[in-house]
Amino acid sequence: MFSFFKKFLKPGAATEPAAAPAAPPPAPVQSAPSDRTTAAPLFAATPEPAVQPPQPAPPHPSSGGSLIGSALVAPISVEAIAAAPERERWLSRLSAGLRKTSSNIASVFTGTQVDDALYEELETALLMADTGVGATEHLLADVKRRVKDSGVTHPVAVKNILIESLATLLRPLEQRLVIGEHQPTVIMVAGVNGAGKTTSIGKLTRHLSDGGASVLLAAADTFRAAAREQLQVWAQRNTVEIVSQEGGDPAAVSFDAVSAGKARGKDVVLVDTAGRLPTQLHLMEELKKIKRVITKADATAPHEVLLVIDGNTGQNALSQVKSFDEALQLTGLVVTKLDGTAKGGVLAAIALWVTERQKKHPEWRTVPVYFIGVGEKLEDLETFNAREFAQALLS
Repeated sequence: MFSFFKKFLKPGAATEPAAAPAAPPPAPVQSAPSDRTTAAPLFAATPEPAVQPPQPAPPHPSSGGSLIGSALVAPISVEAIAAAPERERWLSRLSAGLRKTSSNIASVFTGTQVDDALYEELETALLMADTGVGATEHLLADVKRRVKDSGVTHPVAVKNILIESLATLLRPLEQRLVIGEHQPTVIMVAGVNGAGKTTSIGKLTRHLSDGGASVLLAAADTFRAAAREQLQVWAQRNTVEIVSQEGGDPAAVSFDAVSAGKARGKDVVLVDTAGRLPTQLHLMEELKKIKRVITKADATAPHEVLLVIDGNTGQNALSQVKSFDEALQLTGLVVTKLDGTAKGGVLAAIALWVTERQKKHPEWRTVPVYFIGVGEKLEDLETFNAREFAQALLS
């Protein structure tokens, strides 16, 4: 199991290990029991004061190191974990999930010539995959330029160039979730009904808990029937605490949960908000209210505002991202149900929108894809990697 997030190392933490003490090292802290096999804990336990902190792991190649204040944000896992057989199994599931999309695009490269007909077929295939007009034009222009510069003459080589071009376009979406800069890290999760929001929260809770992070859930989806009960089931499965009120005000539940998370020393507070359609303006205002009230409980919160989108909805997913970002200033995405879809190209459209958004508002945080899902099982939620996705989409 490769790491799902990064842990924030507190300022002043040692970056070089001191001389080893004469006493034997302490026994390692064990993660909570899990019903699945993990290669290593996802969240490092904080060492006792008498023991020198471990040296931070090197930055993950897909994200690079970044500095927040004076502390280095580094992934928990080592590179050996990324090469574990479990990662290969995940890539196989991802490729299988995107097969409907990939088969339509891959059929373009079965000929023997690189000509205008090939580019026309590729344009059609990309549009059919819901890549969008803008991203399709961007990819075609970039592929044609690379083909001309390299002088390739075989369609298979053009396909490899398309993989490189798509990976480059998707790279701004590649970023790890940071846990530990704030205690608790407050994560507000939004999404339309049916996108898999509550299920994604349950999966993320399991992975955070298995990594040693203490999680508190907030059942702020008080409108949808059985939403509170559904989240309570996830809380029981993951053995975590939950703040819930029958028929309570969503903003009040969120406030109580953040306050409780601070008082109980939790690492993460996950706030499940009610499903909203972007066209329901009065309900979108309720989401804004929840965010304002969370800030009253913790002036620095929410630290993450995630949107869960259904990969099957194609260009409608991009419309949702734009609308929710305008209302809440999103900090990350979770893309679900990519298995079996013929519309996996929508991530290219989202990547182009993210790039253009950052050009207009460089002071804003980017909107990466933190996680993608290709099934209902716990192991079917993983971090997003641009090159892996491009290869799976075009294999």
